[in-house]
Amino acid sequence: MTSSTRVEDAVLLFVGGPLDGRVEVREARHGDPLPVVTHVHLHGGPKVVHRYDLQSLTGSAGVYHLRVRTSRDDDAAAEPSTAPDGA
Repeated sequence: MTSSTRVEDAVLLFVGGPLDGRVEVREARHGDPLPVVTHVHLHGGPKVVHRYDLQSLTGSAGVYHLRVRTSRDDDAAAEPSTAPDGA
């Protein structure tokens, strides 16, 4: 632990996906780490969404693992929009 990391702060490691290897320190004043983190990448093409699930290691450390896509996720992405066409 570095001198800039307080005992109450949480050290969080990301595994998999675009955030693989990222380490974040969540200050205690922000509360407990979120159980799920959603990362949205916006670029010239379609938006790309990744979700990470928290696995607590200790009271002050945890690992966010990339959530594996399910066929339900793929089906939802493939469904056409049901927005009214204004007719």
